[in-house]
Amino acid sequence: MARAPRKQSDRNKGLSRRTLLVGGGAAAGLLIAWGAWPRTYKPNLNAGPTETIVNAFLKIDRSGQVIVVVPQTEMGQGVTTVLPQILADELGADWRTIGVQSAPISPLYVNTLLAREWLASDWTRLLGGAGDWAIGQYATRGSLMLTGGGTSIPMFHDAYRDAGAAARVLLCKAAAARWNIPWESCDIQDGIISDGGERRMKFGDVVGGAVNFDLPDILPLRQGQDGRLSGQDLPRLDTPSKIDGSHNYAADIRLPDMVYASIRQGPIGDAVLAGLDDRSASGVTGFLKLVKQERWVAAVASNWWAANKALDLADPVFTLRGRPVGSGGIDEALESAFSGSSGRRLYSQGDLLPVFEGATILASEYQVDAGLHLALEPMSATARVTDDGAEVWMATQAPGLARNAIADALGLPADGVTLYPLHAGGSFGRRMDWEAGVQAALIARDMGRPVQLQWSRLEDVIQDRPSAPAHARMAARLGRNGAIEGWLAKVATPCAMTQTWARIADGKLPHQAAEAAADKATRLAVSGMSPPYAIPNWAVDHYPTDVCLPLGFTRGNAHLHSAFFTESFVDELAHLAKMEAMSFRIQMLGGNPRLAHCLSTAAAMGGWQGGIAGSGQGIAAHMMGGAYAAVMVEAGMNGDRVSVNRIIAAVDAGDQVNPDIARQQIESGLIYGLAYAMGASVPYERGLPTRAMLGRMNLPRLADVGEVTVELMRSTADPAGVSDLAAPLVAPAIANALYTWTGQRLRSLPLVGAA
Repeated sequence: MARAPRKQSDRNKGLSRRTLLVGGGAAAGLLIAWGAWPRTYKPNLNAGPTETIVNAFLKIDRSGQVIVVVPQTEMGQGVTTVLPQILADELGADWRTIGVQSAPISPLYVNTLLAREWLASDWTRLLGGAGDWAIGQYATRGSLMLTGGGTSIPMFHDAYRDAGAAARVLLCKAAAARWNIPWESCDIQDGIISDGGERRMKFGDVVGGAVNFDLPDILPLRQGQDGRLSGQDLPRLDTPSKIDGSHNYAADIRLPDMVYASIRQGPIGDAVLAGLDDRSASGVTGFLKLVKQERWVAAVASNWWAANKALDLADPVFTLRGRPVGSGGIDEALESAFSGSSGRRLYSQGDLLPVFEGATILASEYQVDAGLHLALEPMSATARVTDDGAEVWMATQAPGLARNAIADALGLPADGVTLYPLHAGGSFGRRMDWEAGVQAALIARDMGRPVQLQWSRLEDVIQDRPSAPAHARMAARLGRNGAIEGWLAKVATPCAMTQTWARIADGKLPHQAAEAAADKATRLAVSGMSPPYAIPNWAVDHYPTDVCLPLGFTRGNAHLHSAFFTESFVDELAHLAKMEAMSFRIQMLGGNPRLAHCLSTAAAMGGWQGGIAGSGQGIAAHMMGGAYAAVMVEAGMNGDRVSVNRIIAAVDAGDQVNPDIARQQIESGLIYGLAYAMGASVPYERGLPTRAMLGRMNLPRLADVGEVTVELMRSTADPAGVSDLAAPLVAPAIANALYTWTGQRLRSLPLVGAA
């Protein structure tokens, strides 16, 4: 019997016209305009002479090739394999025939899940379903295509499943019409349509006419496990081209008459170009021109080395207005935030006052430094601007917003810019910003020929938008039985996601975005600070501030510092209560069995010794986005470097479509978290980082990483995103491990100062 798909309308339960009218504000304004909005959107895909567009996510060629359209940016997380695997599984396709194409900008591909997480505010929460609807409509009307936060699979899983189911029904109907039999008697397996007997047909034989049939009101989904692709460790579709070097990144684009550019943008903050030495630059062989803007200068040459050398010789000088960023100033701003007037209680349960009054309280302070992205591929874009419009090749996590920014910079309508979305050589959130695309387009317009802009590694570090630095004051009261009776977290930190949105959607300059968010307390800045444990009385306060360092979207976002604060403090409380650290956590996870299962599994697999002195073992647990994870590490000190002998992760992220890719992402997150714990941050002085060479950032090397084990828990829950899950757990687990090794509690990140 066919199973009906989950109803998307359940998410908007309680939504009505009256709710919107009574809610007022933006929701009511949206309602007024609703009548003029299109109710449906058609795919804006291009099709080759032999291709048939089946739906917004699928094209089929007469040769039988199945082309899956993917709107998410591939950054190494495997999304261009997992989403096609969902569709191919429901369609019954042969995996060997699957191809992938990047989606054009369209309302059909908006990521409303990330939009709602990002843009939710007090009024949208007050409106409930109506608030979610308002954000969803805003995202749809703005073609808000976003990649990040581990939302790709939760957001698009059902859409790709339904797209595959719809295509299977249409193909079966077309085949059944030829055979003059009921379409329900047909099925597809391994890319072949059959009636269960000897009659068989290929996709390409009927796809042209299949799209003319109607779909049933309820799509029948595939039943049984025979021939299913979901749940299998299928090979990644992008691996062969990455191995043979044919995979194109932004720096691989080659256009006729193309030239190359390097750029300088001055120190961090409100910096403007004050002068440069034009004559010295002109002496470089291959140099063509210096392109100047108010806040940057680019050198253009016949090759990138010549362009970068010309910039060195030109020695541009910038004037920095306002206070320059410095590590001392960052720490001072964070500490001052606690006594400021912008602090606000964002989460609370129970009543802390009577619990804390007159009691003995354990209090600890923690701090984390800003963490750099340090993606393998520095910022890069290729652009061609003609009288007919502009074309830009770039990796971007927000293609619609990037296109709008480029169009605005060139004075063109949005449809005058064609953006070709490319895969990113890593990103970790950095490609949410689009400045390289705008710069490349402006340089190309000035030159009158195609230009490829490549940032140097130095420029990439200086102009990075790192994760937020944060200070936390944690306080708790323990009961007689060792249970936590009260918990208070005060966190001083800027909100990186608020700043990112102000830059990419509102067009604010980085320093303007930082200043605008300086007094705005928001849940985005303390995501993950709500304890997963059964604590009767607890609260989380956010104290916003401006540290003069523009911040950005990162892997894990605020969870990076939240998990470090929470899990380090829990470990301290366990030692104060004279309880074994895992049992201390387990006793408070009765209402969270999935996290408790992860915790006990990681401990069992790692041979947990109870965190005894000298064991070098540490443990941490966290949950985010419907996924649960626990990490156990064995770590010690090798001279002045942290050495991690083992990392064991137990993860419950639902029924994963491709378990091998899920493991890859968890392992990747573990190493990212290790880099965050050991280095990946730099001191700042007078508006500049004091070092920019990767070799001086204390990043983990192969010799620093021992055995890594990932256990995916069996689950029938909906699949959750795992790309961000593991990264926040490593730092607290290592800090807890080093406490057993050294007897000293490390409360700052990075754990050991970089060379």
